[in-house]
Amino acid sequence: MANVLLEDVSKYFGDVQAVRDVNLEIKDKEFVVLVGPSGCGKTTTLRMIAGLEEVSEGKISINGRLVNDVPPKDRNIAMVFQSYALYPHMKVYDNMAFGLKLRGIPKKDIDGRVREAGEILGLTSYLDRLPKHLSGGQRQRVALGRAIVRNPQVFLMDEPLSNLDAKLRVSMRAELQRIHRKLEATIVYVTHDQIEAMTLGQRVAVILNGELQQVENPLNVYEKPVNRFVAGFMGSPPMNFVKGTIRKKGAVYVFEAEGFSFEVPVDLGGLLAGHVDKEVVFGLRPEDIWDVPSSNWIEQKAQLEVVVDFRELMGSDTYVYVKIGKTPITGRIGAMSDPKPGSKYNLVFNLRKIHFFDPATQKAII
Repeated sequence: MANVLLEDVSKYFGDVQAVRDVNLEIKDKEFVVLVGPSGCGKTTTLRMIAGLEEVSEGKISINGRLVNDVPPKDRNIAMVFQSYALYPHMKVYDNMAFGLKLRGIPKKDIDGRVREAGEILGLTSYLDRLPKHLSGGQRQRVALGRAIVRNPQVFLMDEPLSNLDAKLRVSMRAELQRIHRKLEATIVYVTHDQIEAMTLGQRVAVILNGELQQVENPLNVYEKPVNRFVAGFMGSPPMNFVKGTIRKKGAVYVFEAEGFSFEVPVDLGGLLAGHVDKEVVFGLRPEDIWDVPSSNWIEQKAQLEVVVDFRELMGSDTYVYVKIGKTPITGRIGAMSDPKPGSKYNLVFNLRKIHFFDPATQKAII
């Protein structure tokens, strides 16, 4: 396998800059996920690594070799697309073997590679079937098998699970992790689904408007977002945001907003020293907002009485939707809670999990 290095990579389509000065190193055997909303430039970045799009500015290297002007077929990469792109008249074995036949690989080697890939993917008993006789998940595994048999330096995957139903997506995510461990492969994976990014990536690269926002392991991206976009994009339901003002009362910093206020924990207050009497954006994830009976374990908390708009009973959890002033808030409360729409309800904020953002720069303060 190999590492992939992008240095100041940009892409223009006419006057439109789709990718802006991307600097990213994907290490050997690493699984890196490029994630962001539609049109953010993640697929364009992947296609530049593959050689399907020309690099307007910057350099791309694979295993230390500059590949800006190297044709896709000579980069020793394999790409798995959103569509399976299987040949409908060919059996699974022939679909997986076709690319190797075009390269003039000996039949004995082709057979060995196809059967090994079939075993890795659990397709051994399906090698004699046509694609129309396979499920969506099995077809996606055939598409993966077609890439695996090539023994590429790098696997590039462009939203390969987006055509599958929800249950299959979950099982295929587990399958991809197993394949990565078994092959010890370098994988660059593109998705707009932040759940896929969190569950699959050893590192996650969040992209907005063609620019890298944050590149870290999934837990750091989730718990320590560098700006408001990352905080709101990663997580489902998304982080709650409330505009308000920081005040200082004696040695204590207080956040004040329409409808409520709370004292910031002492060890965090100093980080807000430059924002006293200024507007900030307070952020808190739904899972850090609890009902009173379930919140006994929280050491530092703020309690607020609200009126319930509606709730969603999820079985393992209940989501409650309320408003603080005019700002909608979502809390993920205990599974046994069933607050009625229109009723008054007390919510508890876990103040050890709070975030603050600068409304002008959008950057994280805490």
